Amino acid sequence: MRVLIDACVLYPTVMREVVLGVAGQGLFEPRWSARILEEWARAARKIGPEGETIARGEIAGIQARFPRAEVKIPQGVEARLWLPDPNDIHVLAAAIGCSADAILTLNAKDFPKNELADEGLERIDPDGFLIGLAARYPDAVQSTAEAVLAEARRLSGEPWEMRKLMRKARLPRLGKLLG
Repeated sequence: MRVLIDACVLYPTVMREVVLGVAGQGLFEPRWSARILEEWARAARKIGPEGETIARGEIAGIQARFPRAEVKIPQGVEARLWLPDPNDIHVLAAAIGCSADAILTLNAKDFPKNELADEGLERIDPDGFLIGLAARYPDAVQSTAEAVLAEARRLSGEPWEMRKLMRKARLPRLGKLLG
């Protein structure tokens, strides 16, 4: 399954690490555009001037890890598309350009299912997507989540519990499942 990942899934860290961790295990093919990565870097400015610098380093890391994930938006595609928020049309165009099966996003209101269906795409939320993968590949999802949990504990020095970390990362059903 080829999945275009929206910036709101790439930033925050824990969600990104779980999603890309299962992608790294071959459970799906991640895709994004240069503009999506730029949105992530700009969003990271909110945590301070170092936020963007850190994000750009993380972006370089995922580009090296997934060298075929970045897609180009085909010329002229954006002009024929409509979404409630015109600033999201580039995401839909990138998904069309890479023949994605779905757009992984938290932004349900700006990606109406009927508009995506017209392009042969579906919108999926990260929590539901990961629950579906866990049903088919429980060991891969469990080991990925455990690695993310261990790294969160290491970096923060906090004794995170799986359920609490996943809930904070807006993955509450996954946290409950793996809890």
